[in-house]
Amino acid sequence: MELDDAYANAPYIPGAEGYPPRWTTEAAAFRDALSRTGHARLGLSYGTTPRQAYDLFLPKGTPVGLCTFVHGGYWLKFDRSFWSHLAAGPLARGWAVAVPSYDLCPDVRIADITRQIAAAIESAAAEIPGPIVLAGHSAGGHLVARMCVEGVLPKATAGRLKRSVPISPVSDLRPLLKTSMNDQFRLDMAAAEAESPVLMQPMGHVDVAAWVGADERPAFLDQARWLAKAWGCGHHVAQGRHHFDVIDALADPASPMVAALTA
Repeated sequence: MELDDAYANAPYIPGAEGYPPRWTTEAAAFRDALSRTGHARLGLSYGTTPRQAYDLFLPKGTPVGLCTFVHGGYWLKFDRSFWSHLAAGPLARGWAVAVPSYDLCPDVRIADITRQIAAAIESAAAEIPGPIVLAGHSAGGHLVARMCVEGVLPKATAGRLKRSVPISPVSDLRPLLKTSMNDQFRLDMAAAEAESPVLMQPMGHVDVAAWVGADERPAFLDQARWLAKAWGCGHHVAQGRHHFDVIDALADPASPMVAALTA
């Protein structure tokens, strides 16, 4: 369809096929290491289906608060097991980190996934007191932006939300109507508008910073810019980074991305 190529990432990333195996290997090693020291609680349920579960990684001392990372994959693929290692940056700064899975399209709609992520954050927030910060990549960037809008999270949890970093977010879902993926999303214009953060406003107390790689597809550069313009929020373009490696910064406690997330 008209915008299939615009929203295709892998064909424009050298060695793209090597990233998922690398992610799973690094994530598994990270989980194993933290499980051995008693700092990982794995497979915590937050809903009624097997995919509605999250892993919770704990710092050595009392947590500063709760950080949640929401993965991408166009709401169509992946689960929490690919991304555990990305908790390393916030964890080193004293934050507990939750990494949820969620049900995927076409079994559910994108609006259902939004509700599931709100439930996952609510469940993790009951385990970890203090402030809440969010990071999400691609479709996960859409989801953590949605959490910033009043009425998505329960009021008490929303009041604890301090910061959100949507990374390479899909902030306007309307272009997806012109992709073949919409056969699985089953979006019409009304549904796309109802799930597009660019058509909403964030809660006033939440600090938002959109992040994107300088070497990403023009469509994703646009999506991050659109969100920053609509919300009047931070807009960071990471030089030399593309859609698959822009998230690597989350594993580095000294990175500007982790500093922005956990400041």
